[in-house]
Amino acid sequence: MRVVQVGCGKMSAFTMRYALERNAELVGAYDVVPSKIGQDVSTVIGGEKVGVAIESFDDLDASLKRVKPDIAIITTQSLMRSIFPTIEILAQNGVNGVSICEELFYGWDSDPLTASLIDQVAKAGGVTFTGSGYQDVSWGSMVTALAATAASIEKIRGISSYNLEDYGLETAAQHGAGLSPAEFDEKILKVNNVSPEKQAALIAGGEFLPGYMWPVNGWIASALGLNVTKRTQRGEATAHTEDLYSETLGKTIAAGDPTGLKTIVEFETAEGVTIVTECIGNVFAPGEIDLNDWNVEGEPDMKLGLDSPATVEMTCACCVNRMPDVIAADPGYVTSEKMPALAFRRRF
Repeated sequence: MRVVQVGCGKMSAFTMRYALERNAELVGAYDVVPSKIGQDVSTVIGGEKVGVAIESFDDLDASLKRVKPDIAIITTQSLMRSIFPTIEILAQNGVNGVSICEELFYGWDSDPLTASLIDQVAKAGGVTFTGSGYQDVSWGSMVTALAATAASIEKIRGISSYNLEDYGLETAAQHGAGLSPAEFDEKILKVNNVSPEKQAALIAGGEFLPGYMWPVNGWIASALGLNVTKRTQRGEATAHTEDLYSETLGKTIAAGDPTGLKTIVEFETAEGVTIVTECIGNVFAPGEIDLNDWNVEGEPDMKLGLDSPATVEMTCACCVNRMPDVIAADPGYVTSEKMPALAFRRRF
């Protein structure tokens, strides 16, 4: 399997290493940061030189024509419209793609316009694009497996938290960490907390900003064969009672100022099952840990959770383990609930 890496930030240190450990051939890597260009990927991964130099993203098209990869790992941005230019270049060169882009996990409900464009260019190029990562199991198949043990379901509740320090500036900025309360209200809450009419208009225009759990709710509903009738989302700022220094932001967040964002997403379905999820991404205070807890309310009530999950490593491992399924799938934008259950791959 010939693989290229698009985006050489924090997450790529794991995705590239995991791909190499599974006997994939890394044939290219690309970034937009000038200081990284020309450096061997070992400067990101660590260890001995790999023999693959990081190239400028501007040279992606020409490089793909030269190295002819089977699949690309995309670890750049969180919205489909942001990564669409990358997807388009990959598709035009006949290269499949898997990404940790949160919205790509199930983007049909949040940005059907871009989802359709991705599907079109993928089919035209005879390739497949999929969103994967932590949510593929911990927010996806783990939940549907629990649901499979129920006789009846009234509500599915999920809550997940993660430390923004692990994910870089792009993710921290999307969560409003380090903003003043007034800036947070203007840049984050006004975008997240909108009327149903405004939400519908934003979705139709490809301008809606979904929380990380919005695609998860859609994925779960699709996996369980549920027909969604209503979708709502609201955001709240997280804060700490004391000053909190952020390595990622390179500054101290004053006590009471936003350390991140909690987003609550609720989907109602024609079948009477409600899916309610909370996603909390913030700069952790001492003692805070990642959480991933799910409850299925019905007959019987059930609970499943992970304490202190290694979200970074799990995100990257899921993405890499999903690659063979992406290559094997029919061309198009194919979300992973339509693929085989994710499996551990020791070798490709």
